[in-house]
Amino acid sequence: MFTLICLYMVVFCYFSGIWVYCSKRKHLLVVLLSLEYMVLFTFFFLVYWLGLLQFELYFSMIYLVFAVCEGSLGLGILVSMVRSHGNDYFQSFVVLRC
Repeated sequence: MFTLICLYMVVFCYFSGIWVYCSKRKHLLVVLLSLEYMVLFTFFFLVYWLGLLQFELYFSMIYLVFAVCEGSLGLGILVSMVRSHGNDYFQSFVVLRC
């Protein structure tokens, strides 16, 4: 019963991260934080699932490596956008420049 409640909490937190990602798209930082939030709860679900099926947790280590790479890439994009445009608003970022 306790594991089922934990699973429901992880799924609820994941979908709340999706809701924030879809509704708060004004700042790049908020979008990146909600993506990291979803990655974190996907990791929790992965550990829960692998533990439930009694598999090894090596895949979760590989997942964390890719999650860290994704986070550092997003942070690099955020820093380059702030240096070039002065803020992290999506309205000031024009993709098609001549």
